[in-house]
Amino acid sequence: MPQPVLAVSYFFHLVATVIWVGGLASLMVLVLPAARRTLAEDRQASAFYTRVRRGFFPLVNLSLVILLFTGFAQMAADEHYDGMLQFTNDWSVAMLLKHIAFAGMTVCGVLMQIVVAPALERAVLLTDKGKGDPAELARLRTRENRLAWLTLILGVLVLAFTAWATAV
Repeated sequence: MPQPVLAVSYFFHLVATVIWVGGLASLMVLVLPAARRTLAEDRQASAFYTRVRRGFFPLVNLSLVILLFTGFAQMAADEHYDGMLQFTNDWSVAMLLKHIAFAGMTVCGVLMQIVVAPALERAVLLTDKGKGDPAELARLRTRENRLAWLTLILGVLVLAFTAWATAV
């Protein structure tokens, strides 16, 4: 692969990583704790969380696509790459672990977007109308929070395995 094309691939790969992992870290460590302290658990807080979620998911999905395409291109161009499912060196082991963590992030994201977020939005609407179960709403918020933290932890592992592979 020509060096300028590889450089552009690395650039977009890094930007996508910053958007997904950095965005999630900012949300989990700064934005959501501040919102919890500032906003009461009412319609305003629920509306805020929904807007953040709806704004972040498309960025995550775009990042996922970019990471997949640029990652495959970079891996194939790397001198340590010996072929699909060939774990012949430390680099390939680090990449395997990185891809397992990345797959975990993807599964968590899919669960949040397809299962938890719609159920949470439904529970908020029902609760606002006086027909919802507050315990169910709390359970869904806890599930969303746990999945978000798990995704962030997996993202940090992706970065750690990338550092390992880069150092080889």
